[in-house]
Amino acid sequence: MLRWEAKIPSWRTVGKRKLTPREKAEKKRRKREFMTIFVNGKQKRVRRPPTIDGIPVDEFICQNADPIWLLQNEMYELLEDENQQIFPLPPRKPYAG
Repeated sequence: MLRWEAKIPSWRTVGKRKLTPREKAEKKRRKREFMTIFVNGKQKRVRRPPTIDGIPVDEFICQNADPIWLLQNEMYELLEDENQQIFPLPPRKPYAG
């Protein structure tokens, strides 16, 4: 009696197929645009925060903006000179109510 065995390829022996150039480009674009985070133990893809030269936008503004630009764009909290206020306030009188 002859014994016949079916040759079923197992997943361990079958390798992954190579990506086409179009698929490679799409994968590269997705990696640039999205990042993976964990929410409640599950992976989620979210858009990456915008950057300028690899630095987050807020940090870039803090490093490169001059006081006039910060005033024009109403970013008073980023002004570094605490000793020299641009718009000094009059001293407050204590409440004697």
